[in-house]
Amino acid sequence: MTLISDELLAILVCPETKQRLRAATADELSRAKLEQGIAREDGRVVYPIVEGIPMLMVDHAVRI
Repeated sequence: MTLISDELLAILVCPETKQRLRAATADELSRAKLEQGIAREDGRVVYPIVEGIPMLMVDHAVRI
C-alpha cells in the first residue's frame, strides 16, 4: 500500500539507477520489513515512505 498519488509516482525515479518507481507489493513490503514503500521497477529495492514522504535516498533503500 502506498499513500503516494499516481501523478507523483509517474514522475519519481530511483536516485541510483533512474528506473521508474511503483507501489510496492505486499510481498515486497513484507520482505523489506516496511509498512509503506515504493519499489524500483526491477523489484530489487524498496524505498520507505515515512509520514507520507518517500525517502528517496540511496542510504534509505532496502534491498530485497
